[in-house]
Order: sequence, then structure tokens, then C-alpha cells
Amino acid sequence: MKDTFNHAIVRTPGANFADGLTTVSLGTPDFATVLQQHAAYREALEECGLTLTTLPADLHHPDSTFVEDTAVLTEDLAVLTRPGAHPRAGEVESIRSTIAAFYPKPHQIEAPGTLDGGDICEAGSHFFIGVSHRTNPEGARQLAALLAPHGYTSSIIDVRQMTTILHLKSGIAYIGDNTLVVMEEMAANEQFRNYQRIVVPARDTYAANCVRVNDRVLIAAGFPQLAADLTQRGFHPLVLDMSEFQKMDGGLSCLSLRFHAGKDEAALP
Repeated sequence: MKDTFNHAIVRTPGANFADGLTTVSLGTPDFATVLQQHAAYREALEECGLTLTTLPADLHHPDSTFVEDTAVLTEDLAVLTRPGAHPRAGEVESIRSTIAAFYPKPHQIEAPGTLDGGDICEAGSHFFIGVSHRTNPEGARQLAALLAPHGYTSSIIDVRQMTTILHLKSGIAYIGDNTLVVMEEMAANEQFRNYQRIVVPARDTYAANCVRVNDRVLIAAGFPQLAADLTQRGFHPLVLDMSEFQKMDGGLSCLSLRFHAGKDEAALP
């Protein structure tokens, strides 16, 4: 697989990170460890060949280190989202100018639509769009309409009745080579029938949120079976400790916006 990404946008966690939204009860994040894990994550992206734009902490928005929810970026267009959780609404404005430096005319999800980037799984030229408690049908419809003129197809996966995940990508990842990593509860979905599937058992659902970055697959620590399955199929896992972000419903994909910047744009800070 040729290099797909050469740039990523990340945001340093703020000291009030633990004040963010969460649906799990795994304890309070240790902020020193949060910073260490975020630094390791940035180093991993750089190891994969990406240039980083690192934004400062935004103390007005404790969840803002989860930048993926603010935009959907493709080779052809950028779509600024409209987060479904009201406390996160301001995160889009705080990142707008950074996105515009790479995509001068970004699109925008408009009311009454809501959409979180964590519900959007890009699988080549096809997009699986999750309808969840954060992304509503109107937001999904708007995104599909924006993608279609650029040759992208899309389909809807409704996860509102699932209690084990917050976003679609909490339970599925496309890792290239026509392969999905998918949680057991979703593995039989008819929409995945034409893909090779690595099924993550229910006890390891958190592991399904992994990220293909060029020739590596970033996976959370603590899931040796997934690492072995990936290796057996010819992928190259890179293991990262995500314990503190897991406490706040965060996964590997949540922490960055990954894309391919043009030659001139790639030099931007």
C-alpha cells in the first residue's frame, strides 16, 4: 500500500481533560500519563512518515484533543462537522482556520443535522456513515450528498441500539487491502460481505478502533490476539498505550485528523 497520508492535525490535551464527556466508568485519567501517551501517539504518527500540525490545548473544550470529531477530510474535500453533544459545539470553530489552511473552502454540516467524525469510516472510495446518538440521519444525509459529486459512495449503519460503543468507529476500522477490523457484534452486517474481516471478540471490542497509517496499523496495547492476527495477514502493528484516553471514550482514531496535504500545503506549521 502506497503512502496515503503525509500530514495530521492533533491537539494537546488540556489540564481539564478529565472534565470531558464519557459514558464509561473506568476511573479518572491521570493527566501526567495522558500527556505521556499523547506524546507517544504523536511520535508514532511521525514514525509513520507524517508531518504534524500540533494545536495548543483548548481549555474551553475539555474533549477537544479528540480532533477527529470536528471534520471529515478526504483527498478532494473537507467537511466541518456539527457535533451531536452540545458542549463540543465550539470545537469546530476553534479548528476551522487550521482546516482552512489546507482546504480553503471547507463544507459545513448545517442544522438540524449533527455529525461526529468518529461515526465516519472511510473504506477506499466508500464511506460507512454511522447514525448514532451523536450523528443524526440528517447529518448523515448531508455528508453523503457532499461526498457523492466527488465519486464517493456511502451507506448508513445505525448503531443507536448498541450499548457497547459510542461511535461507529469505536467498533470498526478499515485498514486497507479490502480488510476491516470489526467488533463481533457488527461482524455479520451484510454491508461488510465483500470485505476480508478480522473479527474482534466482545471482550476486546476496544481494540477494533485501530488506524492504518501508511504501512503501519496503530493498535491499542493489551490486545495480543489482534496484533497476532494482523501480523499473520501481513500487516505491521504498532502498539500504543491508550489507557487514559479509554477512560474518556477516546480511541486511536479520535486523536488526529489524517490526510494527504499538497506539496505547498505540507510545509504549513
